[in-house]
Amino acid sequence: MTDRRLLLVHAHPDDESIVTGATMAKYAAEGAQVTLVTCTLGDEGEVIPDELAHLAADREGGLGQHRVGELDKACVALGVRDHRFLGGPGHYKDSGMMGAPSNDRPDCFWQADVEEAAHRLANIIREVRPHVIVTYDSNGGYGHPDHIQAHRVAVRAFGKAAERSLPGTPWQTRKLYAIAQPQSVLEGRVARLHREPGSFSAPTSTADIAPGTPDRFVTTRIDASRYWAAKALAMRAHATQITVDGERFALSNDIAQEIDAVEYFTLLRGPTPKPGPDGLEKDLFA
Repeated sequence: MTDRRLLLVHAHPDDESIVTGATMAKYAAEGAQVTLVTCTLGDEGEVIPDELAHLAADREGGLGQHRVGELDKACVALGVRDHRFLGGPGHYKDSGMMGAPSNDRPDCFWQADVEEAAHRLANIIREVRPHVIVTYDSNGGYGHPDHIQAHRVAVRAFGKAAERSLPGTPWQTRKLYAIAQPQSVLEGRVARLHREPGSFSAPTSTADIAPGTPDRFVTTRIDASRYWAAKALAMRAHATQITVDGERFALSNDIAQEIDAVEYFTLLRGPTPKPGPDGLEKDLFA
């Protein structure tokens, strides 16, 4: 077992499995301590299965609590034993999609004071003492207010934790990464999905999946192919949000996506990456 500690900051239950599930499973299986911090219960999420449709009408507890259970199952599938909600379960409410009336709720994460939320996260960072932190880019991946806020809070907490770290101490968080979806990779996926979408609708362009990260900004490629099954199982656990069919999945829009165990990141803070032959580093802890 190696002394490596990884902390991930995600907005809602299911985000961790969709975009970082394979990476989490890989490092957990290799003996690293993996800590997941989720910022909301995801109580504004759409509910896909008809048999769970009643949860959509219960946004003041029912859906959020159900999604806590889904997240527990996903963490078991990924081998993640340390999971926390920022401020405690339900402290910050799901803000809903950008422009929704729920954005204006004073208790939603989008309206949270960044400095206060970062203080809460910095306390977790000082406790866990991660070497690496992972969150979203400044656009939150696709513009969701809670993802954007998670980025802001994580970046500020990274700085606050460093302010309290004393020179010469044996630990400090060295690296901060943003999740990336390279444009070229998305284009390849769309081409394959257009030919074979499975039981879902085929995407017409990369915009149907994600805005995409320009390839030149991507610094890191984690090949966790051995942990594809763990990622797929974790995604299945989020049954209110994700439909899994073989090697494909879809969210509430019914547009096909691939379950991919090769995941990408952009280094935001830390030492200059040491790239491999393809120009990308292969290890978050490198």
